[in-house]
Amino acid sequence: MLLLKIKNVLVRKLIIISAFFIFNPAYSNAFEFSANMFNLEDGENIDVTQFSKSGYILPGTYTLKIQLNENVIAEQPITFYADESRETGSSVCLSPEQVSLLALKPEILKQTTWLNDGSCLDWSSLSGATYTGDLSTLTLHISMPQAYIEYSDATWEPASRWDEGISGLIFDYNINAKTHRPHKSGNNTYSLNSNGVAGINLGVWRVRGDWQGRLNHDTGSQDAVNTDFKWSRFYAYRAISQLKAKLTLGEVYLESDLFDTFRFIGAVLGSDLSMLPPNLRGYAPEVNGVAQTSAQVIISQQGRIIYQTQVAAGPFSIQDLSSAVSGTLDVRVEEQDGRVQEYQVNTATIPYLTRPGQVRYKVGFGRPADMDHRVNGDVFATGEFSWGVTNGWSLFAGSINSQNYNAFSVGFGRDLLVLGALSFDVTQSIAKLYNGGDKDKYQGRSYRISYSKRFDDIDSQIQFAGYRFSERDFMSMSQFLDAQQNNGVRDNHQKELYTVTLSKNFRDYRLSTGLNYRYQTYWNQPDQNRYDFTAIKYFDIGNYKNLSLSLSLFKNKSNWGNDQGAYVSMTMPWGTGGNLSYSSNIDNDNNISNSVGFFNRIDDNTSYRISAGNQRKGALANAYIYHEMNNAKLSATADYVHNQYTAFGLNMQGGLTMTMNGGAIHRSSLPGGTRLLVDTDGVANIPVQGYSTPVYTNAFGKAVLPEVNSYYKNKIKIDINNLPENAEVNDNVLLATLTEGAIGYRKFEVNSGMKLMVVIRLSDGSYPPFAAQITNSKDRNTGIVGEFGNAYITGINPNESMTVSWDGNKKCQINFPDKIENNGQSLILVCSDVME
Repeated sequence: MLLLKIKNVLVRKLIIISAFFIFNPAYSNAFEFSANMFNLEDGENIDVTQFSKSGYILPGTYTLKIQLNENVIAEQPITFYADESRETGSSVCLSPEQVSLLALKPEILKQTTWLNDGSCLDWSSLSGATYTGDLSTLTLHISMPQAYIEYSDATWEPASRWDEGISGLIFDYNINAKTHRPHKSGNNTYSLNSNGVAGINLGVWRVRGDWQGRLNHDTGSQDAVNTDFKWSRFYAYRAISQLKAKLTLGEVYLESDLFDTFRFIGAVLGSDLSMLPPNLRGYAPEVNGVAQTSAQVIISQQGRIIYQTQVAAGPFSIQDLSSAVSGTLDVRVEEQDGRVQEYQVNTATIPYLTRPGQVRYKVGFGRPADMDHRVNGDVFATGEFSWGVTNGWSLFAGSINSQNYNAFSVGFGRDLLVLGALSFDVTQSIAKLYNGGDKDKYQGRSYRISYSKRFDDIDSQIQFAGYRFSERDFMSMSQFLDAQQNNGVRDNHQKELYTVTLSKNFRDYRLSTGLNYRYQTYWNQPDQNRYDFTAIKYFDIGNYKNLSLSLSLFKNKSNWGNDQGAYVSMTMPWGTGGNLSYSSNIDNDNNISNSVGFFNRIDDNTSYRISAGNQRKGALANAYIYHEMNNAKLSATADYVHNQYTAFGLNMQGGLTMTMNGGAIHRSSLPGGTRLLVDTDGVANIPVQGYSTPVYTNAFGKAVLPEVNSYYKNKIKIDINNLPENAEVNDNVLLATLTEGAIGYRKFEVNSGMKLMVVIRLSDGSYPPFAAQITNSKDRNTGIVGEFGNAYITGINPNESMTVSWDGNKKCQINFPDKIENNGQSLILVCSDVME
């Protein structure tokens, strides 16, 4: 009862002090008051000088959040100094580095003046700018006229606030394992496919090496195991924020809006759209298809694997490819029963439009190279630009130039307002090929038109429609290189390409449809085409709401063969996060399979699906599970077809990040991409969350968040509802805006330890003054002294020492024993003099 009474008295008095003299400025106007007003028996022993002036902050350096016009932009060590010219009696000193975080416009920054030999901002040079320091919330509030500041919004910040991160090592991997066992005849097969990125971050530079490997074993083969591993490319890149551009060195794939992609060793400097605000950026490519069974999907470009994953039977849509991918992608779908689908997807872009007055550009040079890191062509140079002439017109042009190959392109983009957006360009190529010792000259043109339009009145969108015609003697750089390596013989001689991506919603009928179509003709080989059609209808039956009926159709004709199929399913919600489904699938061999399945989401980290059914050759069953672990993403599949085969698949994605500030094993998102190292001050098992499910810190108090968007304002927070016992966090939300590929670093102040009521006495038997501050070895506030030396202290660990301060100085030190019992009795501690 005594302990409870003491706690209540302290809490009541501290709340009164805080509410009236800190949190409520209306009651904190500067005036004199006596310590007797607190009605404490030791009223003369109170340190209340810090409350004597409204807004006064003792001279010193404090770690504060900087809040600019209601938006928190950073957390910095802020210095206050005595200034009798201000009513508060103190002023804040913002260094040039801290002023840069305010993102002042260049013309405003030139007008600013400085104090103290250029170390502190002269606030009088910024008319209309004011500030207020608030130690109760550890915040520096700055009010700044909006006209002074560069553009920003809720998710994007100007370049002055971008963080290049810290130096470190990364290793990301994506592993797919499969096993296939025939029931009657044939050999058991085992395969392991993997790819990933290894790299080093050194200041602003990101050095990367892409790797891929494959391991196969067939029980009937003479060779025990067939293996293949190679580094597919080495490169380095950095952001140049002043130019809104990216510089890449090494083995590079040309990412162009005018020319087809090809691989070379050299350098490229180009505008980076990801540095622009989100509403001015492009979009990433999307790959759609239908898997007949549980399948492995491998997406590659010119032999380099850029994405692979396991998918369940049915339609799939891969939307998390990098927006930097351009050109034609090769898609390979490896079914569990051994069948393979192969087709190509064009990463179509919207019409090439640039905002008025802006210029987008790309320049580069080098020598073409193959997958074995060998150069196989002449030195070349390339350049392209797009200029926003007016609000509706853009002009663009570019060229590739070498000794035996030259190409020139010119075109325009036009915003047709209610009619959509259109672009047109023509490319002229001039190539010289050796054919049997003679040099033949090929000249030709390629014409391209692209269109995009959203029809709001009919709720439809032509996301992309494109047509390209290439004359017989036209060659892209990649076609020229292939012919050069093939003694002048030209394969893959393209003629016409039609590409359409459109969608249509019928809201009154709760129906959505989509179509992707690609048709390619050639001068010297058969045509190829691919279409995917999807439709989904939502409806209700009695008390059952949001049932869905979906249809997916595809047909593919290519050099690798012909494939076609249809997939129909009906889904009904069941319980919380689950659904029942019926599906029917017909494949290229007219084999019809029917199955009934159940999908359920166990929690935010785990989901599964099971199904059973039959087909022409017998019964079948399938199971799929997905789980996001703290250290990896894991998915597994199992397939059984009666009298045919049993198959299992496993996919695991993860990574390792190491820096001088620590590191962690973690799950991965985009291999080699941006990530954030979170430090919880050595406290383990702290739940940290970004955009995905929480990650728990390891035994060293470290965790890595891989789901971080480059050039976005990322919010990182600690889930205070699931903290370990005896753990407390002072501020559970931090912000980070990182450049591409950066290893960001953020540290949370987490206190871990016991919470005790203690009585503090000085060496002469007296008590420290009322409101004296108690801090630990990390200079963090752990308590405040109350009446008769009573204090409620948090974050106590055995053999720990803490400091008691008043009058702005450290006065004495308390030491905790090696064994601390929380038995409800106050622990009596003697505060000895601080050793200098």
